Amino acid sequence: MDNKYTSKRIWLDKDKKGYEDWRNLMEKAHLQTGESLDYTVGIYDGKRLIATGSFAENIIKCVAVCKDYQAENLLTKVITQLIEEMNKYGYFHYFLYTKPERETVFRSLGFKKIVVNEDVLFMEQGPDDFSSYLHLLEKNKKPGKGAGIVMNANPFTKGHQYLVETAAKKSEQVYVFVLSEDHSEFSTEDRVEMVEAGVSHLSNVTVFPTKKYLVSQATFPAYFLKDKAELTVAKTQAALDAQIFKEKIAPVLDIQVRFVGDEPYSKVTEVYNQAMQEVFGTELSLVILPRKAIDGNVISATKVRQAIAEKDETLLSEFLPETTYNYLKKNF
Repeated sequence: MDNKYTSKRIWLDKDKKGYEDWRNLMEKAHLQTGESLDYTVGIYDGKRLIATGSFAENIIKCVAVCKDYQAENLLTKVITQLIEEMNKYGYFHYFLYTKPERETVFRSLGFKKIVVNEDVLFMEQGPDDFSSYLHLLEKNKKPGKGAGIVMNANPFTKGHQYLVETAAKKSEQVYVFVLSEDHSEFSTEDRVEMVEAGVSHLSNVTVFPTKKYLVSQATFPAYFLKDKAELTVAKTQAALDAQIFKEKIAPVLDIQVRFVGDEPYSKVTEVYNQAMQEVFGTELSLVILPRKAIDGNVISATKVRQAIAEKDETLLSEFLPETTYNYLKKNF
């Protein structure tokens, strides 16, 4: 660090003055201050905060440099410090959201572009990257035109099964992407097992992980905030997520259509469905199926989780395929 500037961690939840200075710098840079962050660094000229950056898990966020100091190469210093800290946390593969005009700067720091649109540039650095994920998909591609479904399956219900079975009837191949993020009541491992068991009777269905590339804390953090999410932010993130699917993932697997359930409950998921329609345009079809209902009662994973908490066996046996019901009985 250049001797004339000092650098220190800002504890946003404990340091009131530090938080105020940070928030002012964020607002001047037109960046969100409501992000969930694990670590924040500040660079100071005397007592004045002149640059900052943060990360949440392995995602670099909230990077800003004061206008008066843009020529001082502080961005490199911030990123270097964040990477050093992330390494201490055991992260060696990093993601980054930034403004499209910053591509050259971050490229010079070793970051690679995943996707860009007029609002945002999404980049990464490190091993086991997007190209290796696309290679995994390509290696497991089946012959024929494909359909895609992305689900959290928290847990896998008859509603999810109906969505997959409908897609399997209408398509040569169906690729089900199960969210890899561990931010749900059921672990990633449990959810994948429930999905695999629930679709095992369908010979034209393949299950894939999403890694960090679809509906993740990297591409679409608002998804996990549900009703607390800021809808304009959710819309930008949803559009980016849909763009990754359309431009990068669908071509590898020859996916022509994506199936989703309609969304009477969650505003964020509804925003996601709208963003997909806009981004896919005429190049990729979006089929929105009405939610499956039993005796007028719409099936949802939220109701299932409530029924588990209340030990409502009747609802569980109605809403869950036998495979999920048995899995939960055995493991929970």
